[in-house]
Amino acid sequence: MVQIKNHKDRKIKKSKAKACLFTAVSSSIFTRIISLKSAKAIWDYLNVEYEGGEQIKGMQVLNLIRHFELQRMKESESIKDYIDRLLSIANRVRMLGSEFTDSRIDEKILVTVPVRFEATITTLENTKELSKITLVELLNTLQAQEQRRIMRKDGIAEGNSEGNYPPCKHCGKKGHPPYKCWERPDARCSKCNQLGHEAVICKSKNQQQEAEA
Repeated sequence: MVQIKNHKDRKIKKSKAKACLFTAVSSSIFTRIISLKSAKAIWDYLNVEYEGGEQIKGMQVLNLIRHFELQRMKESESIKDYIDRLLSIANRVRMLGSEFTDSRIDEKILVTVPVRFEATITTLENTKELSKITLVELLNTLQAQEQRRIMRKDGIAEGNSEGNYPPCKHCGKKGHPPYKCWERPDARCSKCNQLGHEAVICKSKNQQQEAEA
């Protein structure tokens, strides 16, 4: 009776273990393990599929490191997106049991970011020991420079857009908006007190200057 009870307990535990494994995987994985008979068979399959033996893990690490070494920051990419991309690869290496230090990521960033970060990196080299700078500190420093550059570009673009107005509806000239036109109908001259122009182009003012000359 004791043996029968123990046998039943083991069957219940195995069934529970299978159920736990079934609920822990995604639907796509579930369809691949549903035909396996025991919890051990399921576990062995998942172990080979996602971790594998030491040789498989070693190959995965090598492939990830090769992938890491090939990374370069794109001109259109933000520094945060680039660092996140490098961290994603590094964390996958770490999950496979291999060491991957932040300093290695720092070195990668310093030699692969675009030329626009060169001045900031030179400043870091002159003021800090690069081997001791943290990844967070490097990210914050490069992000600050990136934000300043974006703000300068926005300012230049705004300045350029002010000089690209279409011909003014009042005077027909370019380079200014209608509401700033010296010849707008609602402008009142401070010299002759007439509507239709500003004092800077007032004929009365010009005539007076010629007479004085």
